[in-house]
Amino acid sequence: MDKQVPMAGHDHMAAAGADSAKDPVCGMTVDILTATARDLTAQHEGTTYYFCGRGCKLDFGEDPGTYLDPSYAPSM
Repeated sequence: MDKQVPMAGHDHMAAAGADSAKDPVCGMTVDILTATARDLTAQHEGTTYYFCGRGCKLDFGEDPGTYLDPSYAPSM
């Protein structure tokens, strides 16, 4: 299971580890259990992505390709 992460309600963490993932929209490190409990996850092409908040999840849902493009640089 690939781990990715999201933004809004921001739980700041130092680095993505075994229990965390990087929000593909804002680049924040997100706690996987917290994101799952808050329904801040999305599936895309067989991968689960985790988000810091509803705004990032909604942005990703509108256009996942933008945030998964290797040239995309997240900014908070």
